[in-house]
Amino acid sequence: MVAARPASRQNKGMNDKAVRAHRLTLPDEAATARLAAALAPMFAPGDIVTLAGDLGSGKTTFARYVVRQLAGNPQLDVPSPTFSLMQTYETPRGLIVHADLYRITGAAELAEIGWEDNAANAILLVEWPDRAENELSGERLELRFEIDLEQPQSRRVTIMPHGNWPARISRALQIAGFLDQIGWAGARREHVKGDASTRRYERLIERGRSAILMDSPRQPDGPPIRGGKPYSRIAHLAEDTVPFAAVAVVLRSLNYSAPEILAADFERGFLLVEDLGRTGVVENGLHVPERMKAATDVLVDLHRHDMPREVPLDRGAYHVPSYDMDALLIETELLLDWYLPHMRRAPTQAQREEFVALWRHVLTPIVEAPTAWVLRDYHSPNLMWLPEREGISRVGLLDFQDAVIGHPAYDVVSLLQDARVDVPEALEMQLLTQYVTGRRAADSRFQPLDFAAAYATLGAQRATKILGIFVRLALRDGKQDYLKHIPRLIAYLDRDLAHPSMAPLRTWYLDAFGGKK
Repeated sequence: MVAARPASRQNKGMNDKAVRAHRLTLPDEAATARLAAALAPMFAPGDIVTLAGDLGSGKTTFARYVVRQLAGNPQLDVPSPTFSLMQTYETPRGLIVHADLYRITGAAELAEIGWEDNAANAILLVEWPDRAENELSGERLELRFEIDLEQPQSRRVTIMPHGNWPARISRALQIAGFLDQIGWAGARREHVKGDASTRRYERLIERGRSAILMDSPRQPDGPPIRGGKPYSRIAHLAEDTVPFAAVAVVLRSLNYSAPEILAADFERGFLLVEDLGRTGVVENGLHVPERMKAATDVLVDLHRHDMPREVPLDRGAYHVPSYDMDALLIETELLLDWYLPHMRRAPTQAQREEFVALWRHVLTPIVEAPTAWVLRDYHSPNLMWLPEREGISRVGLLDFQDAVIGHPAYDVVSLLQDARVDVPEALEMQLLTQYVTGRRAADSRFQPLDFAAAYATLGAQRATKILGIFVRLALRDGKQDYLKHIPRLIAYLDRDLAHPSMAPLRTWYLDAFGGKK
């Protein structure tokens, strides 16, 4: 695949917004496969990709490679849908509908082939899109294929991104350039389910080796909401890939199994990191006790270290922020802004003020207590199982870019009150006892009763925050699956609020929730 020659033109169907065309020459079928590998990872359910061009120009070949890429199966049989009109494929990335509209005469015939039912919330790859008339004229990615008459094996393709596609295509081409630069251009790319953020992950596989690509462009600040700062800065959320790299360097220096950074482009937000495999601490929907015990031991060991507040990097020192009062409070307020309104119990101003005051009171001992590194997302989705290693190195650590300096109980409760998978209360208590025993053996100053109070406080804080986050993900981002975890979070919250130190807040919650949560 050769470099794109950018051109600018107007798309009259999209309010005259400038559309940037990318014109590529594909000298052979392998180049078509590389183009599909570069673009397919950007596709998501709801996307429309139209493929125009004469018979034999390469439309079906491109679509075939896209389907195989998203299915993670380079040998998948992907026949032309010329006679069936539509072929559907279930993939890790979502449903794909590959349609060939050559045999229909107009948009009116779409209903007859079940277009609406099959195309809803799918990735649409549509050949001969002109047959659908204006049905496919909105926000879409348009590819036009041509045969090079002088070199019959060669194809020319013009990529026309409409709507929000220009930025996505530019990103896809940047990634292709990064992979080419670091020697991974020919790798097979598999989508890896990520976290709730805007970061994207792919597994790259080539010649018996694998690695993980993290695509994390710097996020623009949101609107200021307090003291002239946006939410992300108040809550100390990572805005680029530097924090991940910095934290990984320190964790690896202490022999924890954080991924090795294999290559980086900090300006564009790309990291290539060690692949820690596919096996986590959860198996068949259940936490495996042996793995959870090892994950608990990691925290016992981590919390005995005096971790640095600054990490030297080639580009300058990275300062690890503190999990301060402002950050802890702004997180709890997500309950007020998202969860309670969703439950039709939007709080009054008086309730909001009382809520913040009560939380400030119970969090004061937390921010004044001795601190440790808090990895902050220390729970089953981010913990891998590496049985070939020994001791605490068997636990692979992921997704720690939001690490802060704060109370060690936060990561313990993150692990033992998993928001996505049930942790039986008996296992929680067993592992909590294991942690307390280990900490007490390592430090005679460790106070189990104080820790128990902090555990309940931060458990309630975390459940409160995540209730707001999960509702926000469902309502704002359309990720409805997160709502299924609400009952589990409510159960954790009820358990944590039962601690005597939380009595005033428990009363507030019972009132706000109408007597029950």
